[in-house]
Amino acid sequence: MAHAVVRTGGKQFLIEEGQTIRVPLVSAEAGQSIELDTLVTGGEQAKVGAPAVDGVKVSATVIDHGRAQKIIVFKKKRRKHYKRKQGHRQDYTTIKIDSIG
Repeated sequence: MAHAVVRTGGKQFLIEEGQTIRVPLVSAEAGQSIELDTLVTGGEQAKVGAPAVDGVKVSATVIDHGRAQKIIVFKKKRRKHYKRKQGHRQDYTTIKIDSIG
């Protein structure tokens, strides 16, 4: 099975055809098809791009959008009367890899 390394949202993901992954928020509607930048592709012969591999397209379908669980950011400096508590939820998009090629 072919696999590739793609870049989206400033992060890199190792993917295979048919795989479902969560990536940082992509501005596309649910059900819409998108193209991803391919950095490295494998299979019969590995190809490495600088920065992207020419002629190799990875197509994926957007399944849905959501928000991850809340994380708590807590800062404290002891003996200085300084405390800050803040929550954060990261937006994500779930995509399904249709084809690599």
